[in-house]
Amino acid sequence: MLKKGTKLYSILTGTCPKCQLESMYTSQNMYDPTKTLKMNENCSHCGTKYKIEPSFFYGAMYVSYGVGIAFAAAAYVISRFGLDSSLMVSFIAIVGTLVLFMPLIMRLSRNIWINLFFKYDRNAVKK
Repeated sequence: MLKKGTKLYSILTGTCPKCQLESMYTSQNMYDPTKTLKMNENCSHCGTKYKIEPSFFYGAMYVSYGVGIAFAAAAYVISRFGLDSSLMVSFIAIVGTLVLFMPLIMRLSRNIWINLFFKYDRNAVKK
């Protein structure tokens, strides 16, 4: 189970890394292309500013490379060994997986990146 107060909770739910009381994103629908990466400026509960500096989330591109590799490797292993597919079908499965899960990969990467710079504080709620 995901336990509130852990980094994993904030990463997987997309909540504020400091108080974990609100989503960082303006829309829960990550498959709306206009709103996939739209974020609130600040957390309404603790006041945490999500964009610490201009272009802060460029670092998330490096994280997305690793997350994408993990998704691609999982697709390859499942298609090649789990379903006993040919190499070409496995390649198509990798491409399909990366395209289908692109919004999830982008959000997970941002969540991981911001959680490298903040830690949970149960007393963070602003008065």
